[in-house]
Amino acid sequence: MELVALRTFQAVVEEGGVLAASRKLNTVQSNVTSRIRRLEEELGAELFIRKGRGLELAPSGRVLLDYARRLLALERETSAAVKQAGEAAGELRIGAMETFAALHLPNALKTVCATHPRVELRVFTDTSARLIERVLAHKLDCAFVAGPVIHPELDFDELVVEELVQVHARGADPVRQPLILFREGCAYRSRALAWQRAIGHAMADAMEFGTLEGILGCVAVGLGWTLMPRRVVEQSPHAAELVVEAVPAEIGRVPTGMVRLRNGPALAALATLGEAVAAAARR
Repeated sequence: MELVALRTFQAVVEEGGVLAASRKLNTVQSNVTSRIRRLEEELGAELFIRKGRGLELAPSGRVLLDYARRLLALERETSAAVKQAGEAAGELRIGAMETFAALHLPNALKTVCATHPRVELRVFTDTSARLIERVLAHKLDCAFVAGPVIHPELDFDELVVEELVQVHARGADPVRQPLILFREGCAYRSRALAWQRAIGHAMADAMEFGTLEGILGCVAVGLGWTLMPRRVVEQSPHAAELVVEAVPAEIGRVPTGMVRLRNGPALAALATLGEAVAAAARR
């Protein structure tokens, strides 16, 4: 069973069809089709159920998908570990909440680049929930998320405790304003909603934005209020227009750290990154 066949099979599943998979793999549709056919012949099982012009995973395909993901992740991790051990070119895929990326990652990434100049860094931002899913799916080597994170397949190293504060525009009454939030899956979102209920805000409505500056910009002009790490607010270009108020520790103190696969490879660049973030947090 060839890895290229498994990679093709995974692409067909994740991209939703042969055409999209061929585009992702930079090959022609006939190559994708022939690799899937040879894989089915080798395994003696039908991997897809053909429905008109579409494909649906057969029971055998669902079983193979789990093993294919694990085998392909192991192949990538093996290559990365060997390359990084010899300080050759490698890749480190890093996930982070947008607020964490803004506060803590720049200097830490600079340290990693200086220490491991031939390791390519790729950074993705998303909600804590989505980042954890991507680590479990072997799509990220690590992620910086709000914790605590308790999972049998993951290790969580707490690096910093963020302080969330209530933020609204000067002259605005947050009790009569809607809450402005990151999208579903954000760890700060659940705390903001809990705080909204606890203090009995008159408006239960909420608005969603996908970016940090989008939220603070709207808050600054009086469109609503939010919960945000104090340091993010203090560093924002909107800081002069914002009022910051403390909230109780059970809402405001958020342990934040690095999550990674418990049995993942011991990458030197990953260790350097964690140490750099922890050192910056202690300053």
